[in-house]
Amino acid sequence: MRDHYDFSESVKNPYAKKLKQQVTIRLDEDTVAYFKNLAEKKDIPYQSLINLYLRDCAQSRKDLKIEWQ
Repeated sequence: MRDHYDFSESVKNPYAKKLKQQVTIRLDEDTVAYFKNLAEKKDIPYQSLINLYLRDCAQSRKDLKIEWQ
C-alpha cells in the first residue's frame, strides 16, 4: 500500500442518489411467500420485486384503505 493517495482529480459517484438503504421489516410469512413465488416466475430477486412494488405505490401516491374487522 502507498503512504499517500492523490484524490485531487476524483469525481463523485454519479449513482450515489440511487443507493439503497438497508432496513429491517417484519412481514407475514404468507406475504413473503407470495412475493418469492411471483419473483421466481419473473426471474428477479424477491426483495427487488418488493422494492419495485413499493416504489410504484409511492410514485402513484397510492393510499391504503384500512378497515379493522
